[in-house]
Amino acid sequence: MTIPAAPPSPDSAALVLFSGGQDSTTCLAWALTHFARVETVGFDYGQRHRIELDQRRALRAGLAGMSPEWGARLGEDHTLPLQALGAISDTALTREAEIILRDDGLPNTFVPGRNLIFLTFAAALGYRRAIPDLVGGMCETDYSGYPDCRDETIRAMTQALQLGMATPLEVHTPLMWLDKAATWRLARDLGGPALVTLIVEESHTCYLGERGKRFDWGYGCGECPACTLRAAGWEKFSASP
Repeated sequence: MTIPAAPPSPDSAALVLFSGGQDSTTCLAWALTHFARVETVGFDYGQRHRIELDQRRALRAGLAGMSPEWGARLGEDHTLPLQALGAISDTALTREAEIILRDDGLPNTFVPGRNLIFLTFAAALGYRRAIPDLVGGMCETDYSGYPDCRDETIRAMTQALQLGMATPLEVHTPLMWLDKAATWRLARDLGGPALVTLIVEESHTCYLGERGKRFDWGYGCGECPACTLRAAGWEKFSASP
């Protein structure tokens, strides 16, 4: 695997928003490369694909076992219950409904305010644990048009958190300008073929929570927007050097 030539500062710490999906697993590997202490936080908001939370343990164990450095840097995991978010949402991610495009062009998998709430709770947890850096897998290049994934939104949210908590907090989004093929390549660059294999076998992205069928790119229904995006990225990644 690839280990950075210069180790991170001994007092650096990051909290990764870790869902158990491809993007957040890649972000966790990125954080383990750049920070001396890394903790993770997941959110249980009644999501239809809650199985993603169950995959987090295997992913963390796999990452910790890839190198002594990563194993030593990986700290505590936290899961925060946010059922209120699911209760006020009327989306295909929080209820049994067909995934379709809404009249405004957004898919009905959009959960309004989700990333804003995630960042607020992560910042509060980081504040309590003296962790000034948050890492999230938000991406503006390959996504479903969610407004809370856009760089402008994340920058504005970062400023609001800095002001509201009176702290020099930073939000890192290493995938913001990457498409899914580039995300696969980043995983390979960070952890070699072993990390790619771990993501294929253990991460979960499918919106329907389907893990019965194994594709080249991992488990899923193969038809929802998350699966098709991941599959297209894998095909492009596999076809390139």
